[in-house]
Amino acid sequence: MATPADEGALSGIKVLDLSRILAGPWAGQMLADLGADVIKVERPEVGDDTRLWGPPFFDTDDKAERVAAYFHSANRGKQSIAIDFTQPEGQALVLELVRKADVVIENYKFDGLKKYGLDYPSLAALNPKLIYCSITGFGQTGPYKERAGYDFMIQAMGGLMSVTGEPDGAPMKVGVALTDILTGLYASNAIQAALLYRHRTGLGQHIDMALLDVQVATMANQAMNYLATGTAPGRLGNSHPNIVPYQAFATSDDYLILAIGNDGQFQRFCAVGQCQFLSADARFATNQARVEHRVELIPLIESVLRAQSRQWWLVELEKVSVPCGPINSLEQVFEDPQVIARGLQMSLEHPTLGQVPSVANPIRLSKSPIRYRAASPSLGADTEVILKAQLDVSPEHFEELKAKGVIG
Repeated sequence: MATPADEGALSGIKVLDLSRILAGPWAGQMLADLGADVIKVERPEVGDDTRLWGPPFFDTDDKAERVAAYFHSANRGKQSIAIDFTQPEGQALVLELVRKADVVIENYKFDGLKKYGLDYPSLAALNPKLIYCSITGFGQTGPYKERAGYDFMIQAMGGLMSVTGEPDGAPMKVGVALTDILTGLYASNAIQAALLYRHRTGLGQHIDMALLDVQVATMANQAMNYLATGTAPGRLGNSHPNIVPYQAFATSDDYLILAIGNDGQFQRFCAVGQCQFLSADARFATNQARVEHRVELIPLIESVLRAQSRQWWLVELEKVSVPCGPINSLEQVFEDPQVIARGLQMSLEHPTLGQVPSVANPIRLSKSPIRYRAASPSLGADTEVILKAQLDVSPEHFEELKAKGVIG
């Protein structure tokens, strides 16, 4: 019998993941990391689009299996079942899985699953305790609800690109699909809240997650800066709108970031740089004054920093607890002793690809730690065992479904 120490926080929760690309799969992977049993439903032969989003790929020696690294970033710990639910027999199989599920995650367009009888009202009638999470570009209401939504487009529409990039340069997206990832995190939080609500009331519910909503919500202080003043913030490159100095600077040989968050830190920086005249200047003595006189101050700090090497500054500023750091490449990130000590790079066993590298979940739970069961699954790897063991599909019916292309 499993003890609490052997179980993940979400052990026993059954999730049916109908999503693809990134936001939905990220939510599903989070739930799997926390111990839920996640079945990923994919199209036969093709699977999740991101299986082909490469190079780079992970390959078997004979190239019989080739899966993009992108796919492996968001699907570890899941089982894969290949079902064509555009066919009635495929729909019937999904409905049987729904009867046993606690959660469904989907990211089809508004009402996209209704024609297959896989929309929330249909599934809630079948399983009233079901938690059904819909992830779309614009949500289930509003004039844009029927539009498709993509991370890049939402970063632009939701304001992020208006504050990202150099002041005189072109608008710039973030270097990863951040809106998708944030939506996945919000979705997994919402699902767990709904599970707690169901625990108290016995009631399931529909979760309406929209990429645009998430992007606007996560504009954080920039959104509040606008709401407080009526003036839209612009692009500041690596600078901070509310804190100075808080940006990247060139030293004599390389760049570093200086992240001074209070007046005491600024005074200590000036002492190290032997430029105490700056902290004594009324224009720069407080953060408010430094923000107001940013244009005058930054060139003076640039001149001070160029006098020494990056490593000199990193060592000397660390001694007096002034926040600073290098700008690392990913190679340097995974060689960093702190990253190594925290075990953020790991590898997981895959039945055909061998050891597949992965990035650890950052959540650290003392009583129900994250347990990594396997790398992302091969397409349809678990179709047979799930249908036969969970749905009592006979061997004869299984072969019939396979011959018809209903399953893969």
